Amino acid sequence: MSRTEQLIRQTGVEEKSRGRWLALSVLVLAVLLVAVDATVLGLATPSLSEDLKPSGTQLLWIGDIYSFVIAGLLVSMGSLGDRIGRKKLLLAGATAFGAVSVLNAYATSPEMMIVARALLGVAGATLMPSTLALIRNIFTDPRERSLAIGIWGATASAGAAIGPVVGGALLQHFWWGSVFLINLPVMIALVLVGIKLLPESRNPVAGPWDLLSVGLSLVGVIGVVYAVKEAATHGMTPEVAVCAVLGAGALYAFVRRQFTLPSPLLDMRLFRHRGFSGAVLADLLTVFGLSGLVFFLSQFLQLVQGRGPLEAGLAELPAAVGAVVTGLVAGRYARRYSVRSVVTGGLAAIGAALAVLTVIHKDTGYPLLGAALLVVGLGAGFSFTVTADVILSSVPKEQAGSASAVSETAYELGAALGIALLGSIVTGVYQGFTAPASVAGPVADAAHESLGGAVEAAKALDPETAARMVGAAQEAFVDGLRFASGVGAAVLLATAAAAWFLLRGQRLQEGVKH
Repeated sequence: MSRTEQLIRQTGVEEKSRGRWLALSVLVLAVLLVAVDATVLGLATPSLSEDLKPSGTQLLWIGDIYSFVIAGLLVSMGSLGDRIGRKKLLLAGATAFGAVSVLNAYATSPEMMIVARALLGVAGATLMPSTLALIRNIFTDPRERSLAIGIWGATASAGAAIGPVVGGALLQHFWWGSVFLINLPVMIALVLVGIKLLPESRNPVAGPWDLLSVGLSLVGVIGVVYAVKEAATHGMTPEVAVCAVLGAGALYAFVRRQFTLPSPLLDMRLFRHRGFSGAVLADLLTVFGLSGLVFFLSQFLQLVQGRGPLEAGLAELPAAVGAVVTGLVAGRYARRYSVRSVVTGGLAAIGAALAVLTVIHKDTGYPLLGAALLVVGLGAGFSFTVTADVILSSVPKEQAGSASAVSETAYELGAALGIALLGSIVTGVYQGFTAPASVAGPVADAAHESLGGAVEAAKALDPETAARMVGAAQEAFVDGLRFASGVGAAVLLATAAAAWFLLRGQRLQEGVKH
């Protein structure tokens, strides 16, 4: 080979490599879009509660309807991306996500806010599976792919950090709806740059998109999650039992149908791979254990400890910093030691940090909270990055959309179940507090709906009575948060033990995969 030919080939390789990383920069914008939206909601909850005055149940629906819908549609959207093209689906979804964010920002009632969050879930369901599937197809070298997944995960963590800080700054000067409008510049940049830089990819042999399977998966996931949520809050009523049976039946029919279709919406044979199944289960249970903490921590920092929105956002930074740091090196450590040791260690660290939070009280100093959040972030960065790599490496690249959708479904389903169950624990314990005897019935009822409702209701009372009622409400809220943290710790430690066995012998790929 002549010197000129060598230079031409080297230049082509460098341009191809540079193109991969530029494409990744577009994909992480989509991750940033979703991560920022998820975290700013928790920060805006106190202001939103004061303005829209949702009931306790409505507040939980505002928090988890996004996860319900996105969990129900992820598998369908991942499969759709495999069929019509992941780039096309990603850009269409990003455009819709930005538009619906405006609807969220200008919601004028709890019911409108719930509907807007549901529509945002429809748009969000197109984003995350498409980003991971495109990473699987763009990065064929396993080591490069591990780094790309690490950057993907680190960006999600950075978005979780940027959301509260930027959202807190906005809430200091503007109304709560402004936190949703920060999605717009990110969406615009993603679409304009993505049109130029992202390569299109799809499954060349995918069959038709089975609408019956889409309906079964949506009804099944939403039915089961709704039943769990309502049973945890109100007990097993006939209506809840019907939803549970309907959801379980739809999921059973979905699974049976996938085995009969020549081109299934989700290839159920993926779950025969022990590493794939173990990673999915670890993700679901980890997010389940963490979700209650994430949803209620902002309320604790603001409504219990009296921090402003910006200060509360900055207080949550250690978790994101820890996740960014370990996410970037997780693949390297998993290859040096083992997949199961890194994942198990990460999960055990999160469990230990949640256990520490069972001793917090109203006046707990920030060093303890900050240290616990840092350990949570470090553990999450290790575990989530490696499990995402295991899931993507376990399937052919043609099925990357479906595999990514399963991974993201585990996240969203875990979040929905966690907010429903752990949130119901916090709410149930909170509602047991005793208001001062002099407080009238309607005011006491409003105070028992939520901590934000108690703070708002107290404004109609004399200062001494208001202080006693808010103090009792805060103590009850902290009791509930401690209880939920204990449950989360137990779930995470049990998940760590399960991961040690399920991921036995699992290794990340080495070298270039041709």
